[in-house]
Amino acid sequence: MAIEDNPESREKYGERLRQLREAAGLTQEELSVRAVMSRTHIAHIEAGRRRPDVADARRLDQVLEADGFFETFLPTLDGRRVAEHFAEALEFEGKAKELRVYAPKLVPGVLQTKEYAREVLGSGHRRMSDEVRDKLLGTRLERARILDDFNSPEVWAMLDEAVLRRPIGGPSVMCEQLCHILALGESRRIRVHVLPYDVGAHALLEGVVSLMWFEDLPPIAYVEGLNTGRVWELPSAVRECQVAYDLALGDALSHRKSLDLIRSVAEDYEHEAQ
Repeated sequence: MAIEDNPESREKYGERLRQLREAAGLTQEELSVRAVMSRTHIAHIEAGRRRPDVADARRLDQVLEADGFFETFLPTLDGRRVAEHFAEALEFEGKAKELRVYAPKLVPGVLQTKEYAREVLGSGHRRMSDEVRDKLLGTRLERARILDDFNSPEVWAMLDEAVLRRPIGGPSVMCEQLCHILALGESRRIRVHVLPYDVGAHALLEGVVSLMWFEDLPPIAYVEGLNTGRVWELPSAVRECQVAYDLALGDALSHRKSLDLIRSVAEDYEHEAQ
């Protein structure tokens, strides 16, 4: 069973896992015990939402006597170029029915404009060619397509005031970026909440947090730092992130007041650009 590098690869890979598991007479729970994986992880793989790592793939091959299928075809699942630590979260993001993000320093990738994203991608300490940067840029802009559907997902963006004030790319780029967020907020496509400087310490000081809910799966949390990120599925860990988000949200400006502030800052950038 060959798997080509296309958007359906993960679904085909997951379907093959389901077929072999059922042929072996195993439930997801039974396979999870034998392969030393969580049942939830196996369910995600079968649904095409996640990919196993190399060690997982090898154990699946061994338990299901799959002749190396799962390890052999693992590379075909890497269709999009993203930071390795974010790849898993990106898969979830595309399936979420509700997404709540907190951004302490930069506009979240799903809300970035082309020029803003270009500046961010070119700011890393590792040099990259224009070709590589353009591929990364394409992936980042592709993420914004989840906002094409007005009804799904429901997106809340909580932004530290520093996100508005840091002049990424200069005043023209920032004006365009903030006007983009403003338009999404005013059209009710997203909810925006700004955490103002004068709040001081708050519950999400430690870094980026994304919370995701799904139609038929438990919620997850994704937390990120410099060159590192982790998806949390353990209910107690997810709940802890949700509580921290709610506490910080209580300190943030309302949606309407946040839009007013974003509009004011965008106008300042516009005047500066002129």
